[in-house]
Amino acid sequence: MFDPFGDYATAGYLRNHLQEKDLDLIKQAEHELFRAQLSEAMDYLESRKRIEYADFLKVHQILFEGLYPWAGADRQQVAPQSAIRKGAVEFCHPADCQRAVQLGLSMAQEQQQMAARPGHIMGLFAYGHPFLDGNGRTMLVVHAELCYRANLSIDWASTRKADYLTALTREIEAPNAKHLDDYLRNFIGPKIGRDEWTAVITDLPGLDGNQAGEDISTPYSDPGVLERYHAFEQRRNYKL
Repeated sequence: MFDPFGDYATAGYLRNHLQEKDLDLIKQAEHELFRAQLSEAMDYLESRKRIEYADFLKVHQILFEGLYPWAGADRQQVAPQSAIRKGAVEFCHPADCQRAVQLGLSMAQEQQQMAARPGHIMGLFAYGHPFLDGNGRTMLVVHAELCYRANLSIDWASTRKADYLTALTREIEAPNAKHLDDYLRNFIGPKIGRDEWTAVITDLPGLDGNQAGEDISTPYSDPGVLERYHAFEQRRNYKL
């Protein structure tokens, strides 16, 4: 059970407002909130001249504050001593969440790399993994707005979730190899209207691969955890 706060038994999954412990109900609530709040999140991003890290956090807050009291707060704020991983894939240290996401935002905006490196930018968001839950939907919304501003779109409805997640995992593990760029290249198309994209994405399954409770949280104070993290970073060979 993913329990970085250590109080699942008394406060429910990730201290949700209802203290709910049924993970199927949690995932259903997340999906319904996403559908209900997506238009507001897209309108918010449309209003921003440049998308900043604070806007990335705000999108998460808009989408999930109805379920999680910490919505919009990153891991450095809510779980700074917890190492988060999924299987053998390590997400970045909480202190580096902002740096990873900001690098992706800079590549998309100042460096105008969305058309050439859409997968790499998504991979940076995924490696940053700023939130304890809701990362996949948040980064999908931000990524879609960045695509719109770059005059392109990604046909997410035509992707296969298993193939996408395999490419995303490889992207996190080896960001210099262009795994996700190569996968998404097949689905890049012309720019579509925000309303059209919102209608398509509303019922799209979450693309982060998360089922509630799947992530693993361990303390950095454990020497073995720190050693494993450093080994993963060395294999990644990518400086933020």
